[in-house]
Amino acid sequence: MSFRKVNIIILVLAVAVFLLVLHHNFLGLSSLLRNEVADSGIVGLQPVDFVPNAPQHAVDGRQEEIPVVIAASEDRLGGAIAAINSIQHNTRSNVIFYIVTLNGTADHLRSWLSSSTLKSIRYKIVNFDTKLLEGKVKEDPDQGESMKPLTFARFYLPILVPSAKRAIYMDDDVIVQGDILALYNTPLKPGHAAAFSEDCDSSSTKVVIRGAGNQYNYIGYLDYKKERIRKLSMKASTCSFNPGVFVANLTEWKRQNITNQLEKWMKLNVEEGLYSRTLAGSITTPPLLIVFYQQHSTIDPMWNVRHLGSSAGKRYSPQFVKAAKLLHWNGHFKPWGRTASYTDVWEKWYIPDPTGKFSLIRRHVEISNIK
Repeated sequence: MSFRKVNIIILVLAVAVFLLVLHHNFLGLSSLLRNEVADSGIVGLQPVDFVPNAPQHAVDGRQEEIPVVIAASEDRLGGAIAAINSIQHNTRSNVIFYIVTLNGTADHLRSWLSSSTLKSIRYKIVNFDTKLLEGKVKEDPDQGESMKPLTFARFYLPILVPSAKRAIYMDDDVIVQGDILALYNTPLKPGHAAAFSEDCDSSSTKVVIRGAGNQYNYIGYLDYKKERIRKLSMKASTCSFNPGVFVANLTEWKRQNITNQLEKWMKLNVEEGLYSRTLAGSITTPPLLIVFYQQHSTIDPMWNVRHLGSSAGKRYSPQFVKAAKLLHWNGHFKPWGRTASYTDVWEKWYIPDPTGKFSLIRRHVEISNIK
């Protein structure tokens, strides 16, 4: 073999080795970058994965990132999927979804999100460790669904979204019909860590739950016979707010140690039973009402048109439902259930489960006048 041929072989081998090293370094850098984004290192709330693929309309790096936090339990996963789909479809903003779930649901959720409709969204799956709630809640069979651990995820927003200054939280039983950017830009007064939708913001939101009293003031949630509640000097007739959709100023939230305050009242309730015996709504509401008493801003009522799930009948006109920015099926009658109202509006955004584990429960097909 000539000297020239040997040199050529050596050169080819050197190029091959160089390319292999370059490829290895590239993979290492990609892994490092992904871990830097995904790992929070917080005990109890552990990132599972992060998909950084932004949709084509949101690749502009100058756009502010809008964090949207939503809990996704296994039995309600279809609700979270529909909510996410409606948000993504109706905005051109740079949205990233922080989806809080339990370990056993992550794989199911990931396979659903990888469907053709949602595979371009940016999301982060975060595992919620139920140990966070030890000593802070007590089992109550009468509370049922409201006792599920993921309902408390909203208490831990600064941990879920550690680098954000502001975030949106919303329940899984919503459909967003407006641009989420408008909700994100809700003005918050100085010193306010969150903005909620007041339960007295319109006559249509005043609902009396049979056997549960008024759902639109503080006495519907707190036991005013308890001395600790009376000492707070909070008027029982004060208008309550709905914590199923809210905007949080996370800088202010952390400055005021809101999470610690909420946990304090959770523990005190376990010890002293501070919530109303005929509790109106979820057990996550009372500590929020206490901590944010006269210390919260308000969101536009059209960004939380609620009580669609408080009865099987239709309580709003088709025109009003069409105009709403956000529809909320809070209550027992969920849009994926048998007797819900406005199911056709919700199903517009529902994506069938590719695994077949989640299916809609339907007694009959509803026909709406909404066009």
